[in-house]
This record gives sequence, structure tokens and C-alpha cells, in this order.
Amino acid sequence: MLWLLLTYKVPAEPSARRIAIWRRLKGMGAVYLQNGVCVLPRTDDHVRRLKMVENEIHEARGEAVILQTVALDPAQEARVVARFKAERDEAYAEFIDKCDDFEREVAKEIAAGHYSYAELEENDVDLKKLQVWLDKIVKLDFYGAERAEEAQRRLKGCEAALDDYARRVFDAKGENG
Repeated sequence: MLWLLLTYKVPAEPSARRIAIWRRLKGMGAVYLQNGVCVLPRTDDHVRRLKMVENEIHEARGEAVILQTVALDPAQEARVVARFKAERDEAYAEFIDKCDDFEREVAKEIAAGHYSYAELEENDVDLKKLQVWLDKIVKLDFYGAERAEEAQRRLKGCEAALDDYARRVFDAKGENG
């Protein structure tokens, strides 16, 4: 398996630039092996995007080196893959927590008999945010993290909960039939 390894150093100030670089790398799915050293699977897209980050680092008066590398042995490779999976599982866990919140909110509206188009619209917006968020996590799940299927199931549960709530709203407003 080929990896791209980025090592970099940027001045501590202004911190906004350093944080922006960190966010961009995390947004690509990079895993940090230590401060200023991160790794990504080698793809043409990652090569292109890392070169853009390298340019950003140089504009911030920093230093960067991008290397293509392989693990020394299967155990080392497994450790790196495990890091990627662990980071994605953390993201899936956070997503699943938000699914819990969403389902609780819909259940609360049903329990209160609060069937309004405004609430339906608000919940629909929240569901779309969950869908977009899960798509982002999935795109960065390069090695199939353990909680991926659970996250997909939970999203389907949220979609079903909203469908049920929508039917109740339409029934309450006399629009089903």
C-alpha cells in the first residue's frame, strides 16, 4: 500500500493560518502520526490536494516535504490503517449521537401532538444536515471503519422517523387521502 507522508512546520503566529492548514488536512482525512507529520493513502486526488496545502504552508513562511512511502512491514501498515479506522469510528460515533438527538426531537414532537409544517420543515433541514455529514464521513473512510454500517442504519432510522412524523402532520392537517 502506498502512502503520502507530509511533514511540515509553520510559524506559531498567526495561529489562524496554522489552524486553517490543520483543518484542511483533517478535512482530507489525513491522520497525524505526530505534530506536523500526517499520512494519507496515495491517490491522484490526494497528491494534487497535498501540493495545494504545501503551497499554503510556503505562503505561511513554513516548510513542507511530501513523500511517497510504504510501511516497513505488514504490522506497521496495520497500525496506520487502524489509526484511520479509529478516527473514522470517532466521527461515526459523534454522528450516531446526533441521530439519537434527532430521533428524540421527533419523538418529543409526536408525544406533544405538535404537528406543524414549520416543525416538519425544521426537522427536514436537520435530516439533510445528517445526510450530508454522513456522506462526508464515508468519503474519508478509506479502510471501512467498524461503525460505518451502524451509522448507515441509524440514518435510515432517522429518515423513517421523519417519514412517520410527516404522515402524522399531513393527517393532522387533513392532507392525506
